[in-house]
Amino acid sequence: MTSRITANVRWLAVVCLGFSLAGCVSQTVKSTSIPTLQGSALPVPEDELMDVAVAIFDPGIDFVDEDERLYPEVRRAEARYIPKLLSEVLQNSGAWGAVRVVPNEDRITDLMISGTILHSDGETLELKVVAKDSRDYVWLERVYEGTASRYAYDAKTRSTYDPFQAVYHQIANDLIERFDKLPSAQRKEIRTVSELLFAQSFSTEAFEGYLDKTRKGKQLVVRLPAEDDPMLARVRMLRERDHVFVDTLQSYYSGFSEEMFGPYQEWRKLSYQEVIAYQQLKKESMQQLIAGGAAIIAGIAAAGSGDGSARAAGNVAIIGGGYLLKSGLETRAEAQIHVEALEEIGQSLEAEITPQVIELEDRTVMISGSVEDQYAQWREVLAEIYRNEIGELAPPASDANIQN
Repeated sequence: MTSRITANVRWLAVVCLGFSLAGCVSQTVKSTSIPTLQGSALPVPEDELMDVAVAIFDPGIDFVDEDERLYPEVRRAEARYIPKLLSEVLQNSGAWGAVRVVPNEDRITDLMISGTILHSDGETLELKVVAKDSRDYVWLERVYEGTASRYAYDAKTRSTYDPFQAVYHQIANDLIERFDKLPSAQRKEIRTVSELLFAQSFSTEAFEGYLDKTRKGKQLVVRLPAEDDPMLARVRMLRERDHVFVDTLQSYYSGFSEEMFGPYQEWRKLSYQEVIAYQQLKKESMQQLIAGGAAIIAGIAAAGSGDGSARAAGNVAIIGGGYLLKSGLETRAEAQIHVEALEEIGQSLEAEITPQVIELEDRTVMISGSVEDQYAQWREVLAEIYRNEIGELAPPASDANIQN
């Protein structure tokens, strides 16, 4: 009986050692290859080139799981940074007209891209992306996920690509695939719908009746104003001014991205290391707690026997199990230190993000946390310009071209 108990204690000791050693195994980090950025299959005529707007993303703060560590100040910064990266990739594909980052989805454009950050911690990036044309047809609505390579943040091997460049290339390629499937007539219709929607946003009465909606609520061109209509000409001039303003905003987003790049890359690098370390420490902690608990139980059983050597072995097991439990708790405390370090990094990143001033020809615009308010004020200015320029011009002729 004594030999059996002693053997069991030895066996448990071996198991405990196995648990502790298992915690030292390195975790494998998956990497994602970057797909080649695709252009359109055929040259795109100028009158079919679509303008693309990428709206500031939803930071996804309200959709986070309770177990996920989230730093709101980092997410809000990422919500501005990621659209800029995506817009650059789209522009580099050479398949679109102007590609702009915009404050929200209210802007009228040929193709609007919006997104939500579902997860971002330096190791994994998960985005929900939606793309709709001006007719309100959905081009894509998908969740994209990328995993950073373990070399992504290594200064010696790091490439010029963003750690999650594969995600942006995949989104761009999916959009190009959808674009190539559109007939020429539909591409032109999308551009026409955009122009008419813009005109209606300033004068519903003057441009009423040019658009209608299908049973499914999609925009449809039913007739066109005359090409020489003076009101249409002024709307087009107004739209060009709007483009100039939004192009000015691009310098803000570019400056923001450049200013953010350094601290953000450091945050992602440290976050990546902390996430891996946290996962590893959490695994080690659980294994040590399990092994420690098992050793204590076996030790109590052995110490309760009548044999002296068995009691001695049991006491050793209890002490060893207590050590493993203590080690497991200490490991958890160490993991919490990593969590606190991430929070400090997030706060330091927020400190780097400061409001910027945009100089326009006739005024200075302060861009702070609410770019949306600034753009709303600009729209009011445009409306005033429209009223002043239109004056007493008559509405467009009612006998305009008809589309079936």
